[in-house]
Amino acid sequence: MDLDLNAGALSAEQARSGDAVYRKIAWRFMPLLFLCYVVAYLDRVNVGFAKLTMLTDLGFSDAAYGIGAGIFFIGYFMAEVPSNLILHRVGARRWIGRIMVTWAIVSAAMAWTHSTSQFYVLRFLLGVAEAGFLPGILLYLSQWFPAHRRGKMVAILMAGNPVSGIVGGAVSGYILHAMNGWHGMAAWQWLFILEAVPAALLGLVVYLFLTDKVGDARWLDAGERALATAEIAADTAARTHTSVRYGLTGGRVWLLCAILFFIVMGTSTIGFWQPTIIRSAGVKDPLMIGLLAMIPYLAALIGMLYAGRSSDRMRERRWHAIVPVLLSIPGFLLCALGGQEPLIAMIGLTIATASIITSLPMFWALPSSFLGGAGAAAGIALINSTGNLASFVGPALLGWLQTTTHSLTTGLVLVSACLLIAALMIVMWVPAKMVNR
Repeated sequence: MDLDLNAGALSAEQARSGDAVYRKIAWRFMPLLFLCYVVAYLDRVNVGFAKLTMLTDLGFSDAAYGIGAGIFFIGYFMAEVPSNLILHRVGARRWIGRIMVTWAIVSAAMAWTHSTSQFYVLRFLLGVAEAGFLPGILLYLSQWFPAHRRGKMVAILMAGNPVSGIVGGAVSGYILHAMNGWHGMAAWQWLFILEAVPAALLGLVVYLFLTDKVGDARWLDAGERALATAEIAADTAARTHTSVRYGLTGGRVWLLCAILFFIVMGTSTIGFWQPTIIRSAGVKDPLMIGLLAMIPYLAALIGMLYAGRSSDRMRERRWHAIVPVLLSIPGFLLCALGGQEPLIAMIGLTIATASIITSLPMFWALPSSFLGGAGAAAGIALINSTGNLASFVGPALLGWLQTTTHSLTTGLVLVSACLLIAALMIVMWVPAKMVNR
């Protein structure tokens, strides 16, 4: 009995020690990575706010905007896997820092767009520049946190998405409202320039501040490094697929590519068309559109953090991914059917945004449960790049439907159908034993 009590006490002490070590690691990296994700998402989708005045100034159609918004993901798709494999070799500190500085330069250059061809080229180059950022950070987190602690960390990281919406909505709305004509430039031009600056600065901070490996972390003592190294090694050994070949050709990997494609049909609709949805409901002032856009993202922030904590506590991944996808469907349908009723549109938009954005970190717990090493570098990048092709298809399709039907209703109903397919695919073809850890 004494031995059992001592073993229990030792186990509890080890657990407390582990909690303290990973709390220290989280405080070291997560605030910085969170800020990086905020500005990454802001620079990716601020074109949605620029659209409110840019299209009129440049004479672009909604269809041209949809193609330009989506062509980002063609460049992203082409460069994603090579970028993540390079990161796996040279380390996150150098490569993520390079990614951020490069995309800041391209994003700022968007201010001097004068034709659709320039718009398309710069959006494509922005995709190439940003490729590898998210899968690179997800790979980096797998090198610092074991699977049962990672759900919360991924949720904190991806909370940058709704926070970007909260901050970006207010800031973008203010810039469009107050800076038109300042120093002879349109407000949408200042939007691209000013919102690129934080990415460049944070890229330099990443290069100076990140630590690539646990073994190099001199800010941990020897015991802390040994504990984290042992847990990460055991977690990596538990993953069944570590080869680049499986990461690029495995059946499970391509199944998750397809699932993410349908989920991103929803997230890209929010990212690129949310301001237009609000304006279609009868709100015309850009500042008010920006302020209203904060509400759905605030709900998403709360949902993401709760779901991440719940997923880690229960060590359950599958239903934590399914339920938010299903909940987003009535939200998109309310947006589609709400017509000119701002209250109904905002209720629908809040449900849709909170649910579909919450589903993303829950989804990303799935591939990291069976991919490791170079296989994770290749597989996570392939899933992200292939799935995000929907961010080309979605905006382009919604833009064409908007131009053709003069309404977003058909496009939003189509998005709802895609999300239903994603949820059914997880239910039918992703067994719990494959992902719950």
